[in-house]
Amino acid sequence: MPDMFDLCLIIDDDEDVLLSARLVMRDLFRRVVVATTPQQGLATLDAALPDLILLDANFARGATDGAEGFRWMQAFLARDPAAAIVLITAHGGVQIAVEAMKRGATDFVSKPWNNERLLATARTAAALRRSRGRSPAAPAGAPATTSLLGASPAMARVLSLIDKAAPTEANVLILGENGTGKELVARELHQRSRRAAGPLLSVDLGAIAESLFDAELFGHAKGAFTDAKTDRAGRMQAAQGGTLFLDEVGNLPLHLQPKLLTALESRTVTPVGSTRAVGIDVRIISATNMALDQLADERRFRQDLLFRLNTVEIHLPPLRERPEDIPLLLDHYLRLYARKYDRPDKPVPAAVRDRLIGFDWPGNVRALRHAAERAVILSEGDHFTLADFPLGPAPAPTPPVQAPAQAHGEDAEGADLNLDRAERRLIERALKKHGYNISSAAAELGLTRGSLYRRMEKHGL
Repeated sequence: MPDMFDLCLIIDDDEDVLLSARLVMRDLFRRVVVATTPQQGLATLDAALPDLILLDANFARGATDGAEGFRWMQAFLARDPAAAIVLITAHGGVQIAVEAMKRGATDFVSKPWNNERLLATARTAAALRRSRGRSPAAPAGAPATTSLLGASPAMARVLSLIDKAAPTEANVLILGENGTGKELVARELHQRSRRAAGPLLSVDLGAIAESLFDAELFGHAKGAFTDAKTDRAGRMQAAQGGTLFLDEVGNLPLHLQPKLLTALESRTVTPVGSTRAVGIDVRIISATNMALDQLADERRFRQDLLFRLNTVEIHLPPLRERPEDIPLLLDHYLRLYARKYDRPDKPVPAAVRDRLIGFDWPGNVRALRHAAERAVILSEGDHFTLADFPLGPAPAPTPPVQAPAQAHGEDAEGADLNLDRAERRLIERALKKHGYNISSAAAELGLTRGSLYRRMEKHGL
């Protein structure tokens, strides 16, 4: 869920807030549009559907109850039922947070915000908006499409497990490589559960700074630290009565895992700076791209925490293990983006389709979706060609036997000094070495997760 997105709309009556948020959002969105009134924001929505809407909760002087934000949020959702709205408030009490989630907000942030947290929240919300899959050309109220498509035996097993686990209160652990659709499965589990009327709140544990972990999950009391000007609900309180999705749970540092375990066992949290425990009523769905044998290593992950999280395990297969689903997914996304960009439907010749089916798709369904979108935008003929899809260079033929010595210790790849191709090869090697764990690969490459995702997008990985 973490590449560059197209459009962010920020609505706030404070020019300083707009400037600050705009500067932060430039790292995540190609376009950032600001509005000082909700009416201006609605006008923007009529022209283009944003990937994310950051909406102030209060506009009238002295207002603190969030009523205006709730009212305008409903207006935005009426225009775009799939909208991802993050409510901004200077009064981040649990009541406003929970009420916002119940009324359709994807998440909330409190002023003054931490830039890292704002980016993590924005990234998760925008990815959720994208995963809902509703084409902007579709009429309001049209049912959301899903990337959980497939008729392969592997996907049949996944869908069967969702059917069985969703109506229960069991915690679910979703395992799978990046891009396989783990967040979509979490959303499907929530929507089919008895908690569907409550909030579904996501938190990317791989994106939270360790120093912010307690405040993020458990909240904080007024005065707990310098910027804590009001009480603020943590994610576990804000998800009250609903579902909390812990993404990238495998990246949670070992020394923080006991805190999560204690909260799950006691069903209570104690906000930072408070001495009073608060009861929580949430269902936990977790996801990780780590293999189960890595999670079973006590040096990396506490086994008592794993026991709490994986009452039910759902393994999402990589796309290379279900190639029979590729034609269905390809046709779905080509039609979806043809409607979005007002392009004609065009056929995929058999030879091109065969090459796409035989491709490994290191980025899984996400990579296929991006390839389809690019093809729809760039294709110029009356049918799609292989050049329209960013698959990278064709596999090289088996090289001839090398001469005994190579000048200056040059390796087999040394003859190709093209910088772009070298960067792509290096990224592919790091991803494969770490089993497509983004955090580990980024660390070895000396990049941030966001930088690695941008390079993966650049090279179609």
